[in-house]
Amino acid sequence: MAQQETDEQISVDDEGFLVDTEDCEAREAAYRERGTSRPITVVGNPVLHKECKDVTAFDGELARLIDDMFASQRTAEGVGLAANQIGVDLKVFVYDCMDDDGVRHVGAICNPVLEELPPGERVLDDANEGCLSVPTAYAGLARPDYAVVRGQDAEGNPVRVRGNGYFARCLQHETDHLYGYLYIDRLSKRDRKDALRQMAEGTPRYEVVPND
Repeated sequence: MAQQETDEQISVDDEGFLVDTEDCEAREAAYRERGTSRPITVVGNPVLHKECKDVTAFDGELARLIDDMFASQRTAEGVGLAANQIGVDLKVFVYDCMDDDGVRHVGAICNPVLEELPPGERVLDDANEGCLSVPTAYAGLARPDYAVVRGQDAEGNPVRVRGNGYFARCLQHETDHLYGYLYIDRLSKRDRKDALRQMAEGTPRYEVVPND
């Protein structure tokens, strides 16, 4: 238990932003090696289509969930994973993602809320997006190229996370998950239908939970 606390201790800067760019390799490995990989839930599973419950207990059970999420994320070769993507109805996501400056970010956020950007700071990036819960499918989706998420860390301390480019997309994508939205819900009907067709025709490279 003491070793776990040491591994997961992350500081914040003077503005309250999580310092998630230090010791990324060691921290991700520590989470993952303690965890157990779980299969990924896919579109159609009810847990993905409703707002998740707030995290209220910042305890060993939450720590074990986060470990399992990192293990599951690595197995599926993802850059972000929300708890409901492994069937758990809680507002928490993990990430291991590069930003557009080539900087790696690793962390976990509970009860995330996406901060609204002033209009002058909203620069849209129209790029391909995919999702572990919509395996083998991709579609273009415009999102702001900068994002700030506020929430709590695994001990319940208030934190903020910020990112640009691909990492900003990841933060928005994973926060969406915890409020019951998949990226395909933001597509036109035509593009959503095409993404689901891609999924139906593809074969996931990781274990998924079949929808009965």
